[in-house]
Amino acid sequence: MLRVNQTEMERKLWGALRAKRLAGLKFARQRPVGPYIADFLCADARLIVELDGDQHGGDGAIRDARRTAVLETFGYRVIRFWNFEVQDNFDGVLEGILVAAKESDRRLPSILAYERREKSGAVRNGDAS
Repeated sequence: MLRVNQTEMERKLWGALRAKRLAGLKFARQRPVGPYIADFLCADARLIVELDGDQHGGDGAIRDARRTAVLETFGYRVIRFWNFEVQDNFDGVLEGILVAAKESDRRLPSILAYERREKSGAVRNGDAS
């Protein structure tokens, strides 16, 4: 079910993913995939990013594993981060997302172009324009 209100950590991550802010990757939030709603989805990289809070421990972990298995049958790679990781290691989370996107079966031209601009010094202070 679509949620109207995002959690604080979802808002923080969405701020970095929206409008192609992360290496030109186009993400959407709360997109249906099969019977589930993906937190964040990059269709080009066939990547789903899920944020997990306290409710995902215990029995929630079993449900998450089942959910991940179903999402993968639709051809997506699913990566998960805990909310505390977004809060305490935001740059590491963004790097993890970039690495996962690069490892996608189809290398994305936008990531390759971003890497070339970054190596040439054209990318400064997170501005990939």
